[in-house]
Amino acid sequence: MTIRHLKIFIEVAETGKMSAAAKNCYLSQPTVSQAIRELEEHYGVLLFERLSKRLYITESGKKLLTYARQTVRSFELLDEAMREDRMVDRLRIGATITVGNCLLSEMISHLRKEKPELELYAQVGNTRKIQENLLNSSLDIALVEGIITHPDLVCIPVVDDFLVLACAPSHPFASRKEIFFHELNDQFFALREPGSGTRDLFERTLQGSGIHIKIACEANTPQAIRNMVMYNDCLTVISIRLIENEMRAGNIHVIRNSTSEWDRKFFLVTHKNKTFTPAMQRLKELSMQYRRPKLPEDIPSGILLP
Repeated sequence: MTIRHLKIFIEVAETGKMSAAAKNCYLSQPTVSQAIRELEEHYGVLLFERLSKRLYITESGKKLLTYARQTVRSFELLDEAMREDRMVDRLRIGATITVGNCLLSEMISHLRKEKPELELYAQVGNTRKIQENLLNSSLDIALVEGIITHPDLVCIPVVDDFLVLACAPSHPFASRKEIFFHELNDQFFALREPGSGTRDLFERTLQGSGIHIKIACEANTPQAIRNMVMYNDCLTVISIRLIENEMRAGNIHVIRNSTSEWDRKFFLVTHKNKTFTPAMQRLKELSMQYRRPKLPEDIPSGILLP
């Protein structure tokens, strides 16, 4: 039994098909089938039941899957630790969508100028996806706006941010200085997709309030949400950093929260077993240079009251 056997087994268990596992592992289907047979013979158990051309993992298979994932993960950490001794310096950065749209490009530009020899890779996704890729070691470090709860990940607060309620100048809320929270009931909203840190924070403020909003649009890009606000009279809750240009141009009206419920941090996140390299340390230093954004005093805004 080898690591190769376990990697093939994990692919079969996760895809549920020998053919899909073969494709993902760049192997022939007979090779995958042989690897599963060898595992079953090695442990003397049936790992999958084959019924009507479909695979169903057995209880023994589920037990092996738990240990196989842990073993492969430990091997990858070992392999990664040894690769870090090589001459080439690499950094794989993850960012959630808000961070990716307002901070990441500038940070990468700084890193490239300071460390031209550094090989950089960046990935932007929602909090749930970035967490998953930190855990499976396809990312080294990430900047996220959502809450990370996994015990194997370490979070360092680095950037202050806050959310605002936003609407088009034509929306009835835009003509008023004060909006009360209960008035959000039955309003149409454009929101980020489930798994987004921004959406999670907003939904936590709705919990237990008796307020039910109507979701007119879910999107994983800030531009799609801004368009729904500007052209379809939807409300949204969004980072102030993502609407600065539209706000200054008079295309979006901002309503700030009178409480601190929508204040938040962007976090630098790494796996607890990850070696903190000089490139990662420099990314941390760069991220801590960003100060809390401010609403321009010369632009009219409303206030959201409890």
